[in-house]
Amino acid sequence: MIKPATTKLSSRGQVVIPEEIRTRLGLEAGAQFVVVAEGDVVVLKALKPPRMSDFKALLDKAQDSAAAAGLSPEEVAEAIKDVRRSKAPPPNRSTRS
Repeated sequence: MIKPATTKLSSRGQVVIPEEIRTRLGLEAGAQFVVVAEGDVVVLKALKPPRMSDFKALLDKAQDSAAAAGLSPEEVAEAIKDVRRSKAPPPNRSTRS
């Protein structure tokens, strides 16, 4: 059985995950978590980046869908650029006098 550990909440709202747990889970500085709270229980769920094989499967599916829709690679690239442009923040316009 895994031995429970205790930790404290700092004045800045930070919680230290004990070293043994960080090591066992392979957590490093900068790791991101989903935080869920219910009653007096707080759960941290580590977010792991997808594996390259996951990206490969997604890319294959996207390429198959584009081909089925009759889109060329150039048309797909242009569509991606259009979406990125539409999501880009407006230019920062200074109003200095």
